[in-house]
Amino acid sequence: MTLLQTRLDAAMDLVERAGELAMEMRPPPGSARAVLKGPQDWVTEADGAIERFLSEELAVAFPADGFQGEEGGISRGGTLRWVVDPIDGTANYARGGARFCVSLACMEGDTPLIGIIAAPALRETVWAWRGGGAWLNGDAIHAAETRDVGQAIMELGWSRRRSNVDYLALCQRVLSDGASLRHGGSGALGLVDVAAGRQDGFAELHIHLWDVAAALVILREAGAKVSDFLAEGGATDGNGIIACAPGLAGAWSDLPGLPVPV
Repeated sequence: MTLLQTRLDAAMDLVERAGELAMEMRPPPGSARAVLKGPQDWVTEADGAIERFLSEELAVAFPADGFQGEEGGISRGGTLRWVVDPIDGTANYARGGARFCVSLACMEGDTPLIGIIAAPALRETVWAWRGGGAWLNGDAIHAAETRDVGQAIMELGWSRRRSNVDYLALCQRVLSDGASLRHGGSGALGLVDVAAGRQDGFAELHIHLWDVAAALVILREAGAKVSDFLAEGGATDGNGIIACAPGLAGAWSDLPGLPVPV
């Protein structure tokens, strides 16, 4: 069994167990049960619990591997490192919503090798490994064949690290092109929807590595076009991102404030 297969098999089991923990700890619908780290930047008890669970289990399974989590940062070094977003879509999760996920990636330096994104309330798990295709609940997935912007669906994530003026300018440009807009509250799941062909693009003016690390390999294996997120310090400082159906990469190559999908 290859290095990737061994890690993929173990990680799939751990992400499934992490998803079960998220469901057990999910708050009921209502006002948010969470703490604000910053404006609209939520953290729940489950974020810490799931990150600790994955860190501890991966340390046992692969003691030489590094670990990086949204809440705790880089806690271990290694040639290979696991990058975790314990709950992506925390604002949804904190109010008992279903659109959230556990995101786990394995990277070698700045190269994503494995990506697993589990949305337990939606009963979906998406995974990919470098050279092995992209899969949703066991079925192969591919980016959409859309070529006409006027028929496209674009999701635009919002970041408090960029001005609302810049965000609204991006919204206006996408709308003026004739595309429709979505905002689902989870960058990882927005990117998964591009990989699965359920929407034609996802973009955000600033997002962090843990939000996108697993999705980067999934998108590539599904044939989507993706900007070079890891350029210019993206791994440490975050970056803008755009992912889209290959037939729309030209039309969306000059969106304001965003890199170019390639």
